[in-house]
Amino acid sequence: MTDSSEIKTATASVLTGTVPDSLSIAVILPCYNEEVAIGDVVRSFRAALPGAQVYVFDNDSTDATVSRATDAGAIVKPEPVRGKGNVVRRMFADVEADIYVMADGDGTYDAALAPALVERLYAGSLDMVVGTRLGSRGQGLFRGGHRIGNRALSWLASHLFHHQLADVLSGYRVFSRRFVKSFPALSTGFEIETELTMHALELRLPTAEVETAYVARPEGSTSKLNTVRDGIRILWLLTVLIKELKPLAFFGTIAAFLVFDSVILTWTIFTTFMETGLVPRLPTAVLATGIMLLAFLSLTAGLILDSLSRARLEAKRTAYLRYPSVRTDESSPPPERS
Repeated sequence: MTDSSEIKTATASVLTGTVPDSLSIAVILPCYNEEVAIGDVVRSFRAALPGAQVYVFDNDSTDATVSRATDAGAIVKPEPVRGKGNVVRRMFADVEADIYVMADGDGTYDAALAPALVERLYAGSLDMVVGTRLGSRGQGLFRGGHRIGNRALSWLASHLFHHQLADVLSGYRVFSRRFVKSFPALSTGFEIETELTMHALELRLPTAEVETAYVARPEGSTSKLNTVRDGIRILWLLTVLIKELKPLAFFGTIAAFLVFDSVILTWTIFTTFMETGLVPRLPTAVLATGIMLLAFLSLTAGLILDSLSRARLEAKRTAYLRYPSVRTDESSPPPERS
């Protein structure tokens, strides 16, 4: 496992600014049936960020999560519609702050690193800092499927947007107000982390990744993740996002496959026609013609949707620019770009 003191030292060495007291910080913790861990998590974040408000958004828990969080000093708010994406959408809508620290309520993230992540956001005038976990080692920290799936999704996202990513699925993130209030939050489940990353990459927002410690859940706490189910939902979300964000590439690829299939089907028919003047296997010729028409329809749809996608991107960018940067002083360094 990565030593947290080493991470904090390495992180602090790249920071150049001090977060002013005038900036409000909110810790937002989505939570479902985490009575074992939530009390310690709340107390840890209150100790790490004494001036911050700690919110626990309870996702219709059936155990003592609410009372444990309240006793620990958190502001508890309900979100009865199950699913992490639904909770994040509610958190982003209801909580007002300049800087948001989001983590899970299961005790797997190191709250002591939160000040370094916050300062990293402020010092670089960033919109999102992701606490990456994949450097952490230890038995039971990651299921094999989760680690492989996370790396595969990170690789895919990196190649789609030409930006190297380490951990698309991390739940430990720090956001600026302008990110939170302009984020559409369409997902309902654990695929919300992927949507957060895709939103930042689409708008080319200034972001950073910082390696953080990741520890096993406390004894008696159980994971709500399902490798197969959540992996399928994330892959489906990626497919939908590719269609929405890069429609010309999406439908152009479909068109290319259809053209290839049509050419394969018609090649022998075409050569026979050139030699004999006859069209053998008329049904095959009709099928190939239909496939070619579908290819052109797919390409046309991609061209039209690409124009609409650019219009949506302009609207998202306008909504994002309605809010000031987390650091507006003249001495602010140039922001990092994705």
